[in-house]
Amino acid sequence: MKEFELKYGCNPNQKPARIYMDDGSDLPVNILNGRPGYINFLDAFNSWQLVKELSDSLGMPAATSFKHVSPTSAAVGIPMSETLKKACFVDDIEGLDDSPIATAYARARGTDRMSSFGDWVALSDTCDKTTAEILKREVSDGIIAPGFTPEALEILKSKKKGGYNIIQVDPDYVPQPAEHKQVFGVTFEQGRNDYRVRPDDLTNIVTNNKEFTDEAKRDLVVALITLKYTQSNSVAYAKDGQAIGVGAGQQSRIHCTRLAGGKADFWHLRQSDRVIELPFLPDLPRATRDNTIDVYLGEEYMDVLKDGVWQTLFTEQPKPFTREEQRAYLDTISGVALGSDAFFPFGDNIERAHKSGVSYIAQPGGSVRDQNVIDTCDKYDMVMAFTGMRLFHH
Repeated sequence: MKEFELKYGCNPNQKPARIYMDDGSDLPVNILNGRPGYINFLDAFNSWQLVKELSDSLGMPAATSFKHVSPTSAAVGIPMSETLKKACFVDDIEGLDDSPIATAYARARGTDRMSSFGDWVALSDTCDKTTAEILKREVSDGIIAPGFTPEALEILKSKKKGGYNIIQVDPDYVPQPAEHKQVFGVTFEQGRNDYRVRPDDLTNIVTNNKEFTDEAKRDLVVALITLKYTQSNSVAYAKDGQAIGVGAGQQSRIHCTRLAGGKADFWHLRQSDRVIELPFLPDLPRATRDNTIDVYLGEEYMDVLKDGVWQTLFTEQPKPFTREEQRAYLDTISGVALGSDAFFPFGDNIERAHKSGVSYIAQPGGSVRDQNVIDTCDKYDMVMAFTGMRLFHH
């Protein structure tokens, strides 16, 4: 297939639209089902690069959940605790412990479930039946992977009344070294960002504390590769082999850090007993449970706990999870990793990161206030490495 005609571009009024290869060669993908659109392909090509690089760098199966050309999360296939399975709504999935690629996607989808509603999925490895069973019941637009087992393909083709978008990518395809895009009729050219993020990037440690654990290095690689394919400015918090909070496309870095930190806090709170044990009605839809948890953990918690409402969601009225109780729970968290696609200009980012249990940081460095940032890290005995490599993505 040398080109594929799209229904329209980013919006219905943007016609005609297509994807094709400038040199006349075949596209590096096959469309196995559905009719992917312009934004679907943007998500597909960006998300595939992320999981391929993550898998190559760490030697583990990787998955990501994308929305609007940025990842909600990315993860590698590390076994999940029973509590995490419940928090990610996959505790009833058979065979999950035997499928690292399914585990990777369960983690990625479970991190920020509200943002992942209607996601695009990318897998570094063949999609198996277990992964397809997870996807079968989730609202999702499509998937890209290097292969699909016959059982997985049959399950996925049944989604969206047979219209689910399924793309198979050539895992050996390597793009041209120069890439182009047009804005306002003007063509831009740049060298493709083929820099590979690896644990070796974390050797220039600038803080008093010099001790990175192997797990911290893994998590920082997850964070940095996630950022490489996230709209800038961006920061990412990571823990246990998955990005647990991504702040994308903010003009101010502190706003990125706050946004991503709030998502990371939410991920931790979802695993608390107070949330795991919420007495939901047995037949409550998954999306309704997600929305209810979001409100329950927010400032407007009485919107789901007041009389006349809680009866439609729970078998009994839960107690509020107060801000003080949440803060006490979050104060027990540590060992979180934080990556940034460009330097932190002020120590306020580190102060905010500390509130979300950050112990390890990787960023390019190069700010005139680097010493202020280092001093703030030393204040909390954090370990920080300067990578010297900016990861802007637009």
